[in-house]
Amino acid sequence: MHGYKFNIYILSAGVISVGYCLYSWWRDIVKEGIVEHQHTSPVRKGLQIGMALFILTEIVFFGVFFASFFKSSLSPVGLLDGVWVVKQGIWPPPTIKTFEPFDIPFINTLILLLSGTTVTWAHYALEEKNQKDCVTALALTILLGIFFTTMQAYEYYHAAFKFTDGIYASNFYLATGFHGAHVIIGTIFLIICYFRAKRGDFTTEGNGHLGFECAAWYWHFVDVVWLFLFTFVYIFGS
Repeated sequence: MHGYKFNIYILSAGVISVGYCLYSWWRDIVKEGIVEHQHTSPVRKGLQIGMALFILTEIVFFGVFFASFFKSSLSPVGLLDGVWVVKQGIWPPPTIKTFEPFDIPFINTLILLLSGTTVTWAHYALEEKNQKDCVTALALTILLGIFFTTMQAYEYYHAAFKFTDGIYASNFYLATGFHGAHVIIGTIFLIICYFRAKRGDFTTEGNGHLGFECAAWYWHFVDVVWLFLFTFVYIFGS
């Protein structure tokens, strides 16, 4: 963006850092819960609270993007804060060709809603001690997550505007792009759960299935965020 020559290096450093943090956390959770049997009831409760607080911070994170989008769309002044020009005070700007909401975005909505159903099926199967159905449901959820990411990449590739084409494009790519990144992280999270489920790590007693619960919570959060994006950014924003 803007021809900055160190873009790729900064992005790579960020991706590597996030990847290492995720790897370290997942590794420690598995080690403490399965190998060292440290996930007592108070420990699990603390980790659940921690995950809930993390999701709360994510809600605030995406809330900032929505606030920026609504500020721009509800008050499309000629010059917004002296930074971005919104021509003729019209939203979306006349130079922007928006996406058709009931094309790829609608398909992606159905994909994520279906994935929310399959991850719930996996949780139910786990509670019923049905390992086969749990693994199958997780595999379906992972495939749906990959399909969503592929469709989103296709949409970006064929977009009629780029990140630097004004405040609409900036808001659009920040909000949907960060959501896409969360889908990728959630998919990786579920892949780890898939292999752990195949190995028989998850139970309904003892150390339980805390890792799976956290993954399911995160995935449902990603689903809900997308519903807001679809409603406000794609439908209202177009």
